[in-house]
Amino acid sequence: MHVGVIGTGHVGLVTAACLAYVGHDVVGMDDDRRKLDLLARGEMPFFEPSLAELTREAQRAGRLVFTCDLDDAVCDKDVAFICVGTPSGSDGGLDLTAVEAVARRVAASRPREMLLVEKSTVTAQTGARIERALAVYGGRGMGRVEVASNPEFLREGSAVHDFLRPDRIVLGVRSDWAEERLRALYAPLVGDAFRCPTHPDCSPVPGGSPVMVTNVETAELIKHASNAFLAAKISFINTVADVCDRIGADVRMVAQAMGLDARIAPSFLQAGIGYGGSCFPKDVAAFTRFAEEIGIDSSLLAAVTRMNRARVDVAVEKLRKTLWILRGKRIGLLGLAFKPHTDDVREAPALALATRLRQEGAETVAYDPHARTTARAAAPDLVIVDDAYQVAAEADALVLATEWPELLSLDWDALKRIMRRPVILDGRNALDRERLQAAGFEYLGMGR
Repeated sequence: MHVGVIGTGHVGLVTAACLAYVGHDVVGMDDDRRKLDLLARGEMPFFEPSLAELTREAQRAGRLVFTCDLDDAVCDKDVAFICVGTPSGSDGGLDLTAVEAVARRVAASRPREMLLVEKSTVTAQTGARIERALAVYGGRGMGRVEVASNPEFLREGSAVHDFLRPDRIVLGVRSDWAEERLRALYAPLVGDAFRCPTHPDCSPVPGGSPVMVTNVETAELIKHASNAFLAAKISFINTVADVCDRIGADVRMVAQAMGLDARIAPSFLQAGIGYGGSCFPKDVAAFTRFAEEIGIDSSLLAAVTRMNRARVDVAVEKLRKTLWILRGKRIGLLGLAFKPHTDDVREAPALALATRLRQEGAETVAYDPHARTTARAAAPDLVIVDDAYQVAAEADALVLATEWPELLSLDWDALKRIMRRPVILDGRNALDRERLQAAGFEYLGMGR
């Protein structure tokens, strides 16, 4: 099929590369010429495992090209995806300015026949607004352009695998024609014989990846509901962790037992210093705001956000209780990305913690395997070094803020020898407590 992808951020570039990989002809469009120059050279604008390889392979095969001309991404295309940014507005709702601009530009291009698909995360009823914009700005000169919703469920750090081996595909459509077009687009991924190139040993989904067909409004809501629920699980288990700290229980054992209940499941029951990234904070806030606007009690969602923000306070208090005075202390941060296998530092707990520690008068120094460049741009005052051992030198405490595999396997005996005081705050409960205590560290966990 002939596919256009409007926007080449985390969602758009993964979508474009993966659809081209499975055989479609794809045009990726973006207004950012600097980004397009990078892609033309085979370089990536951000770090995402396996994405560079798939993108270059699709470009060499002639199935993926990039342009700054929107007409190239919509004219004579079977499907065009809207993958532009939808940042948080000042009131917590989503700023859909870019989505509206795309609708107007598509209308001005007057495609003959095309399915225009929301893949950006949007609030419910956005599809209806796009339809109205197309009608107003396209007029009689525009052919058949239907709007559909196809939310993405891509986790940064495993986005390519998630796209090529989806646990579900949601199609929000208005007609059989739109459904058939999207089913044809995803047909290469639905069969149980498909093997994901990023995880060759990954078992196929029995019977193929499930496809769920809904109306547009339902599909739009599914993404926000999913992320809000996962965020609520994290905030819940973090509250349990605080209880465990007070009574001498171990939150990891509590979570393990909870997860054995099939109604609960173990995922997202890892206590720590809180969630971050571009999705959970933004989506919970947007869902909260949307519920308020339509007169629904959103206090549960608001509490999820409030409890997550308090995780930095919990971490600071643990350090203060152990170090007594934070002013003048040197505290090293291991990890800056909001999660492993990405260079994304948006809403990263590590950066919020660094800010708080500096406000307390502490000296902070940090290291991350892949997020140093993005972190320097986001926090230019933070001292960021090139290896974990520089972080530990003369440090009064270390904080594991991102559970990168290489940070879990550091030479802790060597680190202890160069630290001023061997204190480790395991902000992700990912380290071997007994091993660290045997090496002479004061170990601080989250609910342990």
